[in-house]
Amino acid sequence: MSSRERILGRVRRALADVPADDTPYERAVARDYLRRHGGPDTAATVALLAENLADYRALVHRCERAGLPALIARLLDARGAASVLVPPGLDEGWLAESGARRVADRADSTPGELDRVDSVVTGCAVAVAETGTLVLDGSPDQGRRRITLVPDHHICVVRVPDQVVSSVPEALPRLDPRRPLTWISGPSATSDIELDRVEGVHGPRTLEVVLMSEEAAAPLA
Repeated sequence: MSSRERILGRVRRALADVPADDTPYERAVARDYLRRHGGPDTAATVALLAENLADYRALVHRCERAGLPALIARLLDARGAASVLVPPGLDEGWLAESGARRVADRADSTPGELDRVDSVVTGCAVAVAETGTLVLDGSPDQGRRRITLVPDHHICVVRVPDQVVSSVPEALPRLDPRRPLTWISGPSATSDIELDRVEGVHGPRTLEVVLMSEEAAAPLA
């Protein structure tokens, strides 16, 4: 018997005496809490997202859509990136001004091959302002989960304001729980019992977030 079969067997035994007409869990647990905190001030929500991303040591940039290719090229050049991993559905125009070698997101790529890639550029599914969190769901512009965990430098583009929400409860209805969700709050980091911070253990050491707007945006403080 596999571990999966053993666990499912325990669940079935625990539920064996539950009446067939018992109140479903979705209705038994009240979910009348607020999904959005504060007013519908988009600028304030985006500013809070930027503040919390920076607090997690992510590098935050803002630009208009027309300026995105130049910004990404500048970030890759500053990193000295000779190669960049590209999800299959990423807008080709985003990398139009970069001379870095494109590496395709392939199912048969080995961890060693991914580790030799300098950077990865992706979109995202949603960004949560209150927690400074980016959520990736494996959509074509984000690629497989592992391509954002192995390379040491990740550039993530967030469409503002469409992909920005204020809270986690507001984000959840936008996400499909059947998809491979990756929740990212800053660069990879961990601390030992003496609180020595080590970055890059289980993800990229450098996370750069581009808040891309259709309209001109004021520079961040």
